[in-house]
Amino acid sequence: MSKVLKLAGGIPVFDSHFHIVDRRFPLVPNQGYLPDDFACGDYLARTDGMALCGGAIVSGSFQAMDQSYLLDALATLGPAFVGVTQLPATVSEAELLRLDAAGVRAVRFNIKRGGSEGIEHLEEMAHRVHQMLRWHVELYIDSRELAGLERTLLTLPAVSIDHLGLSKDGFKVLLKLVEHGVRVKATGFGRVDFDVKGALKEIASANPEALMFGTDLPSTRAPRPYRDEDLLLVLDALGEDLARKALYQNALAFYRPAVDGSAALTSH
Repeated sequence: MSKVLKLAGGIPVFDSHFHIVDRRFPLVPNQGYLPDDFACGDYLARTDGMALCGGAIVSGSFQAMDQSYLLDALATLGPAFVGVTQLPATVSEAELLRLDAAGVRAVRFNIKRGGSEGIEHLEEMAHRVHQMLRWHVELYIDSRELAGLERTLLTLPAVSIDHLGLSKDGFKVLLKLVEHGVRVKATGFGRVDFDVKGALKEIASANPEALMFGTDLPSTRAPRPYRDEDLLLVLDALGEDLARKALYQNALAFYRPAVDGSAALTSH
């Protein structure tokens, strides 16, 4: 265990945002970009020493709507992990049920990079998957674009936004959404253009249930990749009680994994 992770005091972590990249399965170049391999074994090695209690495997733009890699990764990592996938609006009920049984819990709309269904299908899909399976939708979007979607997002049953919204411009709109129940991933600290510590405090103050920490590993295309100090920043910004919410409690309630991996870590 690194000295940094020792300072975290063994608080459980549900990693709400990471990618698995495995060339045994289809990959699609996105804007000419393909990431290096980052298989399940690589992920577990990188997070070794963290009190990992589960996490959410998120489909990237370079995986488009392939489900094969995700189903394999979920089977490999086990029932404490869930999937966030990209799906066409025409997806069948049978396919949704199959994915739910495998551990998928959300549909991602990648507004920033593409590779997902178009934003024009957001409202219909958000209501459909939530009514049928209690899934939510996740948006990879720059906060500067939130104002144009604010009215729609406020009508959706369950939504999360990646990487603290990325931009200082639009942060006030993000906070308004947070006040109305939208979740925000405390991820990608090396991607944003503002003070992370201050943003974490403001979001937690607006809604203590909103923040969900994640590593964003392997930090594809991030100007500064994840480092273990990011986890300590959450503790420093929020204090232990609110940090526990952000590090695992909020995400466990939102993602509903088949197994709550935090139980074994907090029972002694």
